[in-house]
Amino acid sequence: MSIYQELVDEIKAKQLTSQQLTKLKRQLCLKYHVAKPPTNFEILLNATPADRALIQKKILVKPIRTASGVSPVAIMTAPFACAHGKCTFCPGGPNSYYGNVPQSYTGHEPTTMRAIRNNYDAYLQVFNRLEQYVALGHNHDKVELIIMGGTFPSMPMDYQNTFIRDAFAAMNDFSLLFYVDGVLQFEKFKDFFELPGDVGSAIRTDHIHTKLLDLKKKSSTTLLQEQTRNETIQVRCVALCIETKSDWGFLEHGNRMLDQGCTRVEIGVQSVYDDVLKKVHRGHDSADTKKSFQILKDLGFKISAHYMPGLPLTDEKRDIEGFKQIFSDVDYRPDMLKIYPTMVAPGTALYVEWKQGKFTPLTADQAAQRIVKMKEYIPRYCRVQRVLRDVPTKMWAAGVEFTNLRQHMVGKYKPKCECIRCREPMGQKIDYDSLKLNVHEYDSNGGKEFFISLDDTTHDLIVGFCRLRFPSACLRPEITSTSAIVRELHVYGTATAIGVEGVVQHKGYGKQLLKKAEEIAVSFGKDKMIVISGVGVREYYRRLGYVSEGPYVSKIIK
Repeated sequence: MSIYQELVDEIKAKQLTSQQLTKLKRQLCLKYHVAKPPTNFEILLNATPADRALIQKKILVKPIRTASGVSPVAIMTAPFACAHGKCTFCPGGPNSYYGNVPQSYTGHEPTTMRAIRNNYDAYLQVFNRLEQYVALGHNHDKVELIIMGGTFPSMPMDYQNTFIRDAFAAMNDFSLLFYVDGVLQFEKFKDFFELPGDVGSAIRTDHIHTKLLDLKKKSSTTLLQEQTRNETIQVRCVALCIETKSDWGFLEHGNRMLDQGCTRVEIGVQSVYDDVLKKVHRGHDSADTKKSFQILKDLGFKISAHYMPGLPLTDEKRDIEGFKQIFSDVDYRPDMLKIYPTMVAPGTALYVEWKQGKFTPLTADQAAQRIVKMKEYIPRYCRVQRVLRDVPTKMWAAGVEFTNLRQHMVGKYKPKCECIRCREPMGQKIDYDSLKLNVHEYDSNGGKEFFISLDDTTHDLIVGFCRLRFPSACLRPEITSTSAIVRELHVYGTATAIGVEGVVQHKGYGKQLLKKAEEIAVSFGKDKMIVISGVGVREYYRRLGYVSEGPYVSKIIK
């Protein structure tokens, strides 16, 4: 018996904790004279198909990745300089201190390293990420595609469309290569990716790249054709996120992003203060941010704002007052938020100021204390996606001393927060008998918003939600004066394969939320519902009576 078979047999027979599994690995390494304990990934790869199906849930690697119900696939564009120049705090970019890397990155982030390894090719990056999901035992057929690397709408148009086309083509080709009648052909997958084997081998990487690039060359399709294929393929793009600066989030940019399949836009707000924005050479002012928020919400997009405590010309009082304004001012009110304490990167103008003693960044404790106070003002309709950038600490010259700031903050200061992230069901049991539909109505960016949530009132958990908007303007022919827009419909729970009933997903909660949105719209005299739908979710809405209309799906409601 091999070490892998004995491990599999033990995992099948017992419910082992991670500590017990680690101890078992050490014992079996001594027994079989193996120098290095096998990883869970290697155990899965060496298991038979029947055994793998039995054990993968028990040793699922990094389950948090897909706990929100979708599988994020982040890909990075090639290095392009920002059109306005460079912010004083911004690392990276073409020919930067860190080399030729994407704007605002150092080349050492996990996504950037994966992009470099795949020559910034969107097709190769998506294949690589899907390969990792399969190897780790995750469902991966509901992809949230996240495009990183700077202000995407400012990049050349041909590059933008080709990059996104290649990403869709990769999801489609991955489906055709490794699925038959909805069933993953794992042995074929292993053979193609030469697994198990030396994952870090340059020779293996070159073999796989050659195979994938040959496959890519066979395709001469358009972005629209790949999107159409993706509507019914196995691995579907259910959401697409694009990053931009405020001054690249106006109507022409929004219309282009709609055509590209985008459903969420991340906007670098950074500060609500114009003097601060000017000082850091941001290239836009607060009026641009408010304008982009209104336009993009009226088009149906979800908005994620980036906010930076500790910028030059700010102090604790000013930071907190500015943060309060993000939600008290009806011209902001983002749906999601990333809080990035200001860090000092070598090679930047801010680094020079720091060396001259003209700027002092926040320490971890200072940042944590400030964010704890900020979190008190975050409403229940907003989700805090990140606290601190995903950049290795060693790449900064000064600032927060470690990467797990959120964990440190929660453990030490126990902040009060009611944001969506803090109420998501992360492994907790849900009291289905206590589920209640709640509706929070608020004004935002000239329009009216309804945050419809399905809540476990016993444990204060959110099971799902819908964002409904009555837009302030009709910016496209699909949007009439009596239209309402569903900007987001989401049900939580670990990602479950399409068509398979999960613990939370696929139990009809999405339909329940959508029905409530339609009822609210009708009660306000609306007769048409528009949904900004990810390409891979259009079939779901069609089953509910919606039809394709431009980049949306829509339905007459009465």
